[in-house]
Amino acid sequence: MPNVTRLPKPANDRLLQLHIELTWIKPAIWRRVAVPERITLSKLHQVIQAVMGWSDTHLHEFEIAGESYGIPDPDWGPPVVSEQRKTLTKVLYGSKAFRYVYDFGDNWEHRIKIERLLPAIACPHVLYCIDGANASPPEDVGVHRVTRIFWTRLPTPNIPNTWTCSTGTAIPSIPRHLTATTSISV
Repeated sequence: MPNVTRLPKPANDRLLQLHIELTWIKPAIWRRVAVPERITLSKLHQVIQAVMGWSDTHLHEFEIAGESYGIPDPDWGPPVVSEQRKTLTKVLYGSKAFRYVYDFGDNWEHRIKIERLLPAIACPHVLYCIDGANASPPEDVGVHRVTRIFWTRLPTPNIPNTWTCSTGTAIPSIPRHLTATTSISV
């Protein structure tokens, strides 16, 4: 019987450090997260929903290297490639940044940049929020309303870096359930 040499499995324990920023809003609303190098787009969608404080009640789409990925819906817009089994590294084709749009009515556009590759030991959990700033606006208020009149930057006693809504409601910088260096459950 011939000797069989087994090759080691390819390393799949590396992480991607991503910078996710909601575009068109100042001051910037952003998160820095670490995700598995082989994360699927459907799982990445769940991560974005968790770290941005969205409720996953609207359609979404990734635009990566000239292709659109999402959940195919024959009743909505141009066709998209199903995101279910597509891994981020397979669809990047060398790109270092891409778009994610959530809620086509409000058009919350996120710019996502791949900042660097990390060893698995860099984070205590596989899905990990490293840093971030400012809370995402509430859903269903519209990006144009937010950028023009809805939000003002006012000091709020005892709550640093707080948005104050035109109704007077104070909203903390990062959602209460999520702080920098928090593991993400999706």
